[in-house]
Amino acid sequence: MAEVRLVAVDLDDTLLDPALKISPRVKEAVRNASEKGVRVVLATGRMFCSTVPFARELGLTTPLITYQGALVKEHLTGREIFYRPVALDLARDVIGHLSPIGFHLQVYVDDTLCMPRLTPEGERYARISRVTPRVVGDLLGFLRVPPTKIVMVAPEEEIDRLLPELLTRYAGVLHVSKSKPYFLEFSDPGATKGEALRRVAEEFGISRGEVMAIGDSYNDIPMLEFAGTAVVMANARPEIKACATHVTAANDADGVALAIERFVLGRRS
Repeated sequence: MAEVRLVAVDLDDTLLDPALKISPRVKEAVRNASEKGVRVVLATGRMFCSTVPFARELGLTTPLITYQGALVKEHLTGREIFYRPVALDLARDVIGHLSPIGFHLQVYVDDTLCMPRLTPEGERYARISRVTPRVVGDLLGFLRVPPTKIVMVAPEEEIDRLLPELLTRYAGVLHVSKSKPYFLEFSDPGATKGEALRRVAEEFGISRGEVMAIGDSYNDIPMLEFAGTAVVMANARPEIKACATHVTAANDADGVALAIERFVLGRRS
């Protein structure tokens, strides 16, 4: 196995514990990896502005992979490395197709969370993300520029019911995936964590065999498939664990720290 020189780690249900905190052991492992010269990169479906506080808390200077990979940007300099928004005509088609169904929809424009009205789902999302939502009324009337991505929030059984038709409808033109079981996300086909991680590795001159990815959910699969070392959390579903080269402990048991200690720092617990 090649030496790990870059670690890409998901945030929710991976790096963050159930209280959305970073444990002291995880912080120490990330700090020790960084001091060793290993690049640690956050890779999340979260907004850029929602990710920056965690990068600061960890003392990271690396680019942030945000919006499922649609935006890769340096938080210290503001330099954009990669940006792939949803084409405006496709975004408007998604909104027009899904709005009559009645589930919560939201779009992201200029790193702002935009929704037609403040629903309980929207309130909860904004609270978890620690952002202030912008209520815009009719989404089709509002949307005049390509959004970074679109999210529908609905019960998982409804998402699973709709997903086959949506995958067929947008085959080849949109990436449609679940992140959390109740989030259905629409993004540009090139906007995945795997493609974003490839660009970051290229930026640092690091081969995929020298990359470790750590995640827990469906949107992590592209980066797990890209990485030479694919680590999945114990709290992940079986179909995600099937993508792993190694399963670590859960996010409430310092799973990220254990993986970094083993594969980066050469320690065995």
